[in-house]
Amino acid sequence: MTRRVGSLGLVVAGWGMWMACRPSYAASADGEGQRIFRFDTFGDEKFWTDTAKMQQVIQSSVSPTLALKVGLRVDADAIPPEVAQAIKAGQVDLNSPATTVTLLKLNAVVGLRGTVETVGGKDTLVRVGITCALCHSNVDSAFAPGIGHRRDGWPNRDLNVGAIIALSPAITDAQKAVYNSWGPGKYDPRYNIDGKSTPLALPPAYGLAHVRNETYTAEGPISYWNAYVAVTQMHGQGNFSDPRLGIAVTQSPDLVTSKLAALREYQHSLSGPAPVAGSFDAAAARRGRVLFDRSCISCHVATNGTDNNSNNRLHSPSETGMDAGYAQRTANKAYRTTPLRGLVQHAPYFHDGSAATLADVVAHYNRVRKLNLTNAQQKDLIEFLKTL
Repeated sequence: MTRRVGSLGLVVAGWGMWMACRPSYAASADGEGQRIFRFDTFGDEKFWTDTAKMQQVIQSSVSPTLALKVGLRVDADAIPPEVAQAIKAGQVDLNSPATTVTLLKLNAVVGLRGTVETVGGKDTLVRVGITCALCHSNVDSAFAPGIGHRRDGWPNRDLNVGAIIALSPAITDAQKAVYNSWGPGKYDPRYNIDGKSTPLALPPAYGLAHVRNETYTAEGPISYWNAYVAVTQMHGQGNFSDPRLGIAVTQSPDLVTSKLAALREYQHSLSGPAPVAGSFDAAAARRGRVLFDRSCISCHVATNGTDNNSNNRLHSPSETGMDAGYAQRTANKAYRTTPLRGLVQHAPYFHDGSAATLADVVAHYNRVRKLNLTNAQQKDLIEFLKTL
């Protein structure tokens, strides 16, 4: 019979030396940019703790089981070996919020940073914040579903951001209804700005090195969007302004701007995943490449996969058959051609996730753009897209 441990705290207690001696990401070969991407909150604890009260929610109600259910990920490399062994042996209570607090103490929850102090003789989460990795990192689930080695840049399409925010006691029932309507893998980066809701599919943060303008609507380069998200969405302490959107935020000290260059360089270093061997039909993919060059490459141009790079070209929603709702809320009122990178790894597709599969993508453009592809040709094109 295995002995069940009520909290990871008992198991972790003997691992202080391990915690002190484990490698520092800040000093790693990947450098400062990786540390910022994974661990920097830009001071957003002030919002998530003092305003949203999420530390209270986590401390009282969020067990590892619930955390994994809403798509949060756990970094297996941050868990001491004895703790990992205890989890596998069923000796750790994964239905206890206290276990989540200990995982935060270990800095093992991807995209969350917690400050844990001893209060009344027990570990207590006193502050919590979020990082870029919350939405734009995943794990390989090598240890267990949702627990594994980090995959920076991979979008977490299981992450239910809206459901997590809706746990906050600081928002109204009407707001909770909106947040809960988004579903896994989606987020609206303008809802708190204009009060409208047209959520987007969380995009990958890899393969950006040769992409001039980030975001589905190409409103600026990657550092523009990093600043927008850090200040207006993560609620970090920094400066951001865009007269086109009527946004001007100035805070002192600015904990964002000085970090944007290193963050950009790290994101530029993240390559898209290579296609998995045996995951596509090579002969069909070769035929599909010919079809792609004939029918798709005028927009999905070589190297970066988007025609926005050369002339800032954008496409009206009607031109590509996209829903216009989100575009109308942006500065450009149109959509950028999305770069094609690691496609098979991050369904669903389009800005709003309205295409569940690559087959849906091809069928959509075959209809809207009048490509006149036969069923067999569509299948060949899909096989080629799997290679990107």
